[in-house]
Amino acid sequence: MSKIKGNVKWFNESKGFGFITPEDGSKDVFVHFSAIQTNGFKTLAEGQRVEFEITNGAK
Repeated sequence: MSKIKGNVKWFNESKGFGFITPEDGSKDVFVHFSAIQTNGFKTLAEGQRVEFEITNGAK
């Protein structure tokens, strides 16, 4: 699966989720803290540029 680039629309640290706006203009994508690949505290900042893959979750 190829990586997609986008920007964080918003991320709620206390709830552990948010949304990313893909740069290709497609619909916003849900992101859960468990999907963040980094060392330390897993969070995202509004406007942060990210690279991601879309997977199907439980819902």
